[in-house]
Amino acid sequence: MRGLAKLKKAAAAVLALLGARALLAGGGLALSGGTDGLLSAALSLELGLPSEAAGPEASPSPAADASPERTPDSYISIVPTPSPSPDAEEAEVTPPSVDSDGTPIVETTIYSGVSIKNATDIDIDTAALLSAGPPQTLPAEGPQILIVHTHGSEAYTPDSRDYYEETDTDRTEDKNYNVIRVGDELAAALTELGLNVLHDREIYDYPSYTGSYSRSGAAVEEYLAEYPDIAVVIDLHRDALGDEDVTYKTVAELTGERSSQVMMLVGTGESGLWHPNWEQNLRLALYLQDAVNDMYPTLMRPVSVTSERYNQHLTTGSMILEVGSNGNTLREALNAVRLFAAAAGPALLELVEGQ
Repeated sequence: MRGLAKLKKAAAAVLALLGARALLAGGGLALSGGTDGLLSAALSLELGLPSEAAGPEASPSPAADASPERTPDSYISIVPTPSPSPDAEEAEVTPPSVDSDGTPIVETTIYSGVSIKNATDIDIDTAALLSAGPPQTLPAEGPQILIVHTHGSEAYTPDSRDYYEETDTDRTEDKNYNVIRVGDELAAALTELGLNVLHDREIYDYPSYTGSYSRSGAAVEEYLAEYPDIAVVIDLHRDALGDEDVTYKTVAELTGERSSQVMMLVGTGESGLWHPNWEQNLRLALYLQDAVNDMYPTLMRPVSVTSERYNQHLTTGSMILEVGSNGNTLREALNAVRLFAAAAGPALLELVEGQ
């Protein structure tokens, strides 16, 4: 029976690989059509619903819903300490062919340009929003950008170079290997370009995954109360693509080191929750998508537009940034976020008051 199960899993992986290649050969938006459900399910699982939209929560302990306490390790100050960058002379490590559960990993590139993947019934004029440009400016002084992680324990497929002890499947509390490390890299890269960045390094999805958006939202409100001129809030995640038979990893077609793809996600008020200014968030996302696409045409997936708001009603300039998927390695995600910063950073600098 065990041999038969392995045979079925291998056959499913071959079919998935052929399907992915067929989608790519056909051009347009890969992983569309029949895989829309897969992507939506992945977002629902990995991002969760805001507590007010998801119905009654399981009853976490009172401490879990309390406002997050600031500790020395909770955030990086306005000038973050750069995380170690990969050694350019390190020997190339072959990416794993299976994930931590032994599920085959299939590579795919999801082509974008400047486009959206609209999962709502809202009629969106992408060209008009792109033409309108970003709605906000960045302050000339003080914190301009906040990076937070609602699901800070999200991690990547381990390899021989970046191996970690799992807290749960594709998750770890070790901040050297989860998305908080990727946030360190983004904060350092943007700071080096001259932007003022706050990086909240708190983990809000462990030990209780339920209520993570409530906890991260409370933290964002605290930051906005202390620094009301913050113009951009980035909730940095990693995506999850696949099912029980196959795990997809997104790959940007770039020269040099291997890189994952990146996706911005913008919520709306379609779920019925108050979110009147969501189009302003989408305008900023399209502005950045255009800037990154000019430098790295395959780095970005289409901007995902969803019915849920994911705390983005708290201030304009809010978005989710998905860096890679659970099939990618940490190194591929770090490469991707550095490229994103190299292209998006100058575009953000153009929005600084007085520039």
